[in-house]
Amino acid sequence: MIQGCTSHAGKSYLTAALCRLLANEGCRVAPFKAQNMSNNAGVTPQGLEMGRAQLVQAQAARVVPDVRMNPVLLKPEADTRSQVVLLGRADAGLTALGWRERKAHLWPHVREALQSLLAEYDAVVIEGAGSPAEVNLRASDIVNMRVAREARAAVLLACDIDRGGAFAHLLGTWHCLTPEERAHLKGFLLNRFRGDPALLAPAPAWLEEQTGVPTVGVVPLLDIPLPEEDGVALKDRPSTAEDGFVALARLPRVSNLDEFAPLGSLARWVSTPAELAGARAIILPGSKSTAADLAWLRASGLAGALTRAAQAGTPVLGVCGGLQMLGRRIRDPHGVEGGGEVLGLGLLDLETEFAPDKTTRLTACTDPETGLRLTGYEIHHGQTVSGPGVQELVPGQLWRSGNVRGTYLHGLLEHPAYLERFLAWAGLTPPTPLPSLDARLDAIAERVRASLDWDFVRGLL
Repeated sequence: MIQGCTSHAGKSYLTAALCRLLANEGCRVAPFKAQNMSNNAGVTPQGLEMGRAQLVQAQAARVVPDVRMNPVLLKPEADTRSQVVLLGRADAGLTALGWRERKAHLWPHVREALQSLLAEYDAVVIEGAGSPAEVNLRASDIVNMRVAREARAAVLLACDIDRGGAFAHLLGTWHCLTPEERAHLKGFLLNRFRGDPALLAPAPAWLEEQTGVPTVGVVPLLDIPLPEEDGVALKDRPSTAEDGFVALARLPRVSNLDEFAPLGSLARWVSTPAELAGARAIILPGSKSTAADLAWLRASGLAGALTRAAQAGTPVLGVCGGLQMLGRRIRDPHGVEGGGEVLGLGLLDLETEFAPDKTTRLTACTDPETGLRLTGYEIHHGQTVSGPGVQELVPGQLWRSGNVRGTYLHGLLEHPAYLERFLAWAGLTPPTPLPSLDARLDAIAERVRASLDWDFVRGLL
């Protein structure tokens, strides 16, 4: 099990690396994360929703994604409210319960999913969440040390050394654990290290003297991207494009942002009208709270600036929630997002109504505008109907009005040919494409293995 001193310590990345390393040895391995809090989700072949990180880890393990690998997905809708997705389906009853109250209902499902994977696979690589040092959450924990105890897992504790204070983080976390929890902790990992590992001495030896736990890996800062679990990394990736860029609205509840990774250095996340100036194309990404994010778009001034840019001919693409915002009206009669009705931006002649049941499915279609065969996935409550003022390129999937396009198909820009067409509409040259995800996973696994005491880590199984 990989746990972390903090969020964004690299747990998902390291878990994917270990899954690929074990798969390469011929081990039948499955990833597992009991509870994921993220608006970056995807769809399994069975049409069930699960966290993007576990979908990537399943590919790393070379197994078919299964919602048991992420039985609980929490999708934040506001600072104090999240939709609960249990075993791939949104659960309104659990969503309505309080944070601590719902834990008792979730743990039996987590335990059953974990035990079934342990019974079916040679090994399970488990990812924790946040930090096990959050003692205020110990009584209601269903994702860190309670899972380690249930699985009798050996825990490796990772720390992001690039942020500083690594040895204090590791030692402090160890001090926050109970003796029973410390018994599961078998090694420390220093992640995202820059420089010469020899300069770390004598700190690792000192840490082992204090805790009895060895440092079993110093993993370098790797410039090999994987799809992000959440939006934390948005601020870390400014655009470096000199001849124009694609502006992406930095919505407060942005979802599925990883699908825009193929834009590379052309992508620039924007929050103000001034930042939008000079954009060659604009993207409204998905949102977990469409009406609230539309209100933010107006309050920030981006709505007006985006509308003026669209009217001046700038290509605009709305994906899922962004598509709904581009329409004329959004209705929520069943209270999916709190109820009510709001006016959209009116750039597409569409009206959307939120249905109680969520659509989650893998989708394939042919775009008549480009002739391209497109595959992707859908995750949305909205049911959208078109008026006479918009061209419905693919029924229920893809719409266009002049230079403004909208789609429910996540992953559109992950098709190199469609990305090239989209950027051509903006007068931009496609960036150097990323290697395939499989190639990146192999490269990460190789680098991580070289950075670990692999015999020790492998021996923990």
